[in-house]
Amino acid sequence: MNPDPHEARTAPRHEAGDLPAIEERELPPGRHQFHKERLMSQIHDDRRTLAEERAAHTARARNPFLRKAILLPAVTALAGALAAGALVLLPGDLTGTGEDRATGPALTTRIGAVDPKGAPRLLDRISLAAAEADAPKPAAAGQYVYIESRSAGTHVRTDSGVSSLVSVPLHTRQVWESPDGSDGWLIEPGNTEPEGITLAGPDEQGNAPKPHLGAPSHDYLAKLPTDPDALLRKIYEETEGQGSGPDQQAFSTIGDLLGESWPSPQLTAALYRAAAKIPGVVTVDSATDAVGRQGVAVARLDEASGARTEWIFDRKTLTFLGERSVQVEGDSGEDGLIKPGTVISTHAVLVRAFVDDMKVTP
Repeated sequence: MNPDPHEARTAPRHEAGDLPAIEERELPPGRHQFHKERLMSQIHDDRRTLAEERAAHTARARNPFLRKAILLPAVTALAGALAAGALVLLPGDLTGTGEDRATGPALTTRIGAVDPKGAPRLLDRISLAAAEADAPKPAAAGQYVYIESRSAGTHVRTDSGVSSLVSVPLHTRQVWESPDGSDGWLIEPGNTEPEGITLAGPDEQGNAPKPHLGAPSHDYLAKLPTDPDALLRKIYEETEGQGSGPDQQAFSTIGDLLGESWPSPQLTAALYRAAAKIPGVVTVDSATDAVGRQGVAVARLDEASGARTEWIFDRKTLTFLGERSVQVEGDSGEDGLIKPGTVISTHAVLVRAFVDDMKVTP
């Protein structure tokens, strides 16, 4: 339990070093929301887009990890592999652009055993634990929702007609967003300049952004139904025609809400109960998040790509730790380079808190 909303509701934070010096840079009028929409859209669409591309055997596989590469700065390097389910991380330099940095070996893992009948029981336990968590106090005037995570991934890169499997370095992603979603800031090495990028401003037509399931604000989440059936119905309706199928898309949407936002305990519990109603959802006996925390997983296989999306939970507390995508069936990617056991993407949520201003950490 965590009665202080300024503290993380996840496992202890892993520090990534001092933040770079912040230098404000204004974008031309009308460009703020353009960049925000590109970023937020990719956050929720990148993995299913890659799955569709792999299924269609496109000429070049895209990186499933990069959420939206607008600007490519320095980032911590990674050399790692998943051995016996544990991610091994080695320090590296702080230079290089996105593709320059994607030179590590492919991330691999042991494919966990599946229980096709275990999901309802486990998700019921997880939902009960989530419902009992202390709700954060309402944000004070001028505060922002702060979410910090760590991510890494593997993708096919083609240079001069030669394809190879490379890993993207583990790095920290920091997001600040006002409760209504009208203002915000993002710092993500590889996707933004070192000082970050604003998430505020109108769209190119001068209209204010409207939160939705694919890019929810904190206030928007507070208005979602907490009845699991009504919630799942809304998810299916609003994501119709997206992804590789309605069931997989519903599962992906719920996973995005769990990892990229801060739902209330009541809504979090409802999301888990809604997920239990999606066909094809299973449990996995063992999974490891991006920072090496081991747990049990709730998962679903995307039959179009052969990749399995796994939500990882602490075995004892049932706290949500993060999510990863693992190739479990068939060879994917260009030239079939993505083999079973490859970790396509892995994300660990470390901090969720209210802070007093953008670029301020708890």
